[in-house]
Amino acid sequence: MRVLHTSDWHLGRAFHRVNMLGAQADFIGHLVATVRERDVDVVVVSGDVYDRAVPPLAAVELFDDALHRLADLGAATVMISGNHDSARRLGVGAGLIGRAGIHLRTAPAACGEPVVLADDHGDVAFYGLPYLEPALVKDEFGVARAGHEAVIGAAMDRVRADLATRARGTRSVVLAHAFVTGGEASDSERDITVGGVAAVPSGVFDGVDYVALGHLHGSQAISERVRYSGSPLPYSFSESAHRKTMWLIDLGAAGEIHAERIDCPVPRPLARVRGRLDELLADPDLARHEESWLEATLTDPVRPDDPMARLCERFPHTLSLVFDPERSPEDPDVSYAQRLKGRSDQEIAEDFVTHVRGAGPDVRERAVLEAAFDTVRTEDTLREVAR
Repeated sequence: MRVLHTSDWHLGRAFHRVNMLGAQADFIGHLVATVRERDVDVVVVSGDVYDRAVPPLAAVELFDDALHRLADLGAATVMISGNHDSARRLGVGAGLIGRAGIHLRTAPAACGEPVVLADDHGDVAFYGLPYLEPALVKDEFGVARAGHEAVIGAAMDRVRADLATRARGTRSVVLAHAFVTGGEASDSERDITVGGVAAVPSGVFDGVDYVALGHLHGSQAISERVRYSGSPLPYSFSESAHRKTMWLIDLGAAGEIHAERIDCPVPRPLARVRGRLDELLADPDLARHEESWLEATLTDPVRPDDPMARLCERFPHTLSLVFDPERSPEDPDVSYAQRLKGRSDQEIAEDFVTHVRGAGPDVRERAVLEAAFDTVRTEDTLREVAR
């Protein structure tokens, strides 16, 4: 069975101030062409179809167009909701849409109920694990403490229990939207940390033939059978080194995997440059970036006049301007920035307690801080879902 694995479309999202809807429409066209030209049997979309819970009308219309075009090809499609989607909104009409071969899996309670498709070698069960916000689904899965590993582990127990009831030789594919240990993140994914932990071990998915992951925006293989497709388009300059692709997966008769990366059309390359303004404007080696979307980090000790206007004269697609002035190691601003670099919200809060009181928080106080940060993140999620 030939499976095309994609995720993180983020329909309706802009790139800095650039409207990406046209590029997103080009991607949908490329997706449809790939399905037709490469004889794809099943398209899997592993969450974050939209960029927000209530997407703009133009994004909804593009999604509707994608569904019609995929249905017309006769290939099955399996989709799950991600942490940016409203699961209830995305899942509206799922029963009716399923009759056209578009299978929406947005309900956590249905994790163990697969879409069963067949090829010449027998059945393939596709299990959809939508984004599982631990605080919202822990009761559904009967876990004592809300955490990503606990709820995904419980969902996978349901998957394995169902798979055990199926005919011998039934192959299996799991769609999941999660941060798996070993994955490389970028700046454009929304934080899903709970209790100071965002990642789950890949071993939680043991027992299935292929795991089609969504959430991280870089295409990557955690293992031979556990992969992220990544987003088809860039959504932050931290993705400037990404090769935007989809995975074309051939699932053999015995569950063997052959994977091929299919490049996605990117409207314009991304580039990051760094240096003093006059140097950037004069450097001949930067000519290759003159038509790129550009992020420029200026290191001038004193902020120059009209830096954006001057940059745009040479680099007309400059979108982001960052100031990081050269300073001596003794500069207090340098030491403060270094202390904060790479530290979590929890660690910064604990450092503040130490600074104010002269002693760090004890075990009980750390737990209070952790619970406070988790509550804020959960409330943000609830507000997004309720919109």
